[in-house]
Amino acid sequence: MGKIIAIANQKGGVGKTTTTVNLAAALGVLEKKILLIDADPQANASSGLGVDIEAITVGTYQILEHTVSAKEAIHTTTSPNVDIIPAHIDLVAIEIELVDKEDREYMLKKSLEQIKDSYDYILIDCAPSLGLITLNALTAADSVIIPIQCEYFALEGLGKLLNTIKSVQRIHNADLDIEGLLLTMFDSRLRLSNQVVEEVRKHFSEMVFSTIIQRNTRLGEAPSYGESIIAYDATSKGAENYISLANEVLKKNS
Repeated sequence: MGKIIAIANQKGGVGKTTTTVNLAAALGVLEKKILLIDADPQANASSGLGVDIEAITVGTYQILEHTVSAKEAIHTTTSPNVDIIPAHIDLVAIEIELVDKEDREYMLKKSLEQIKDSYDYILIDCAPSLGLITLNALTAADSVIIPIQCEYFALEGLGKLLNTIKSVQRIHNADLDIEGLLLTMFDSRLRLSNQVVEEVRKHFSEMVFSTIIQRNTRLGEAPSYGESIIAYDATSKGAENYISLANEVLKKNS
């Protein structure tokens, strides 16, 4: 049975999409069957895996609306063992459209029931907000990975996110776990980066992944070619980091 992991943080620019795309690709090369769900109207995870988002007619919007089944919205990617349900800018409208629907927080969960067993892992790339789409992702998920940027405001907003997760556990999804906190954009030359790592590990100890995602030029370049870091430069530090993270996730779930 597939495990659903949401990658969430309401702060923008912390490496959510980079993590979703590259963790999916890394798990794929480790021979796991992966579905990536792009739940961000910016659709960066979709374009980052080479999907032509202008040509999308079915995707996350339609499965949240329940006008198509999740199975009908799946697209294949060039990344081995990775499928995607892509997003489009029209996903912005779904929050307004769902607002007066009954069980609006459970739309994604219901859609995924029929395909959950077809994959080893389903990864959901969440938008940088705590709106209704992210709430749907957290309600559908078994666990959540929280990327934290190794910068000054790293812990700002984390309390708010953890409170949201607690209220989702209380009201919508008692089984939601925190898969782990992931330190991203680490620069070993900066004292500040090292201080953030120390601080996060001191406060959250066991919850923090051992793998740290380092700042890497190749990681930034890969999306412009519509490729994961594994496809773009398998020998780069970024690829090494995400393979290490994938192995850690597999070990944790073995």
